[in-house]
Amino acid sequence: MYRFLLTRQWVILTILAIALIPTMIRLGFWQLHRHEHKVALNQVITESLAARPVPAESLTSPGATVKHADLYHRVTAKGHFDTADEEVVRRRTNDNGDIGYHVLTPFVLDDGRVLLVNRGWVPTDASQTEFPKIPAPPRGEITVTGRLMPDETTAASGIKDVKGLPDRQVMLISSTQQAERLGKRVLGGYVQLTSPAPQGGSPQLLPDPEHSDIGPHLAYAIQWWLFTAGVPVGWVVLLRREARERAQAAAAKEAAPEAEPAAV
Repeated sequence: MYRFLLTRQWVILTILAIALIPTMIRLGFWQLHRHEHKVALNQVITESLAARPVPAESLTSPGATVKHADLYHRVTAKGHFDTADEEVVRRRTNDNGDIGYHVLTPFVLDDGRVLLVNRGWVPTDASQTEFPKIPAPPRGEITVTGRLMPDETTAASGIKDVKGLPDRQVMLISSTQQAERLGKRVLGGYVQLTSPAPQGGSPQLLPDPEHSDIGPHLAYAIQWWLFTAGVPVGWVVLLRREARERAQAAAAKEAAPEAEPAAV
């Protein structure tokens, strides 16, 4: 009755069904892991933003990697801005989706070490090759506060560290590269400035990261697993329909009257 399973069509269909099941199971777990990562990251962000500011030097040092638990932790630093070595980070957007630059300014601490400070967003000029006009930060010794961030990498950001960019422009914020450029001891990672706020609102300070939405990953995981359960169910439904249709065709053939011989 089920010998049709050995036909080319059913062999291919069965192999495809067998291959789909583990693939969709893995896709479901992939989405589940993304959900768990998002939940854990949101927890880190929530705790970091709620924590009291600490000196930046207590969480990072020259050549260090910012720990995951310290992401977005509020830090303070005392020193002065070095606008002579200021650079901009290309292709960054503001809340409205406008493309511009992030302003990366070295902040020299009292002991001579440097903390990279992202002072915020400014619009791009028409040519995108000339260094933009950027309002100067406060002069002299000040105390800044901001969110501690890790160095940006090509793997994590998906942005290529392009060579041959216009003068004083970069694609990624890297304390290692900045240490080589400046010839100074640069603390690992960088800080997104939160205070003091710039006069006139430029550069635009970067907003707190969104940390309330966990995303649709859990729903996607459940969907993949439902699809997984649907594969064998669908295969059985097709199998029974094929068997029924073949049985009906065989019965109809047996019930058909034999052709009468032609009259002589």
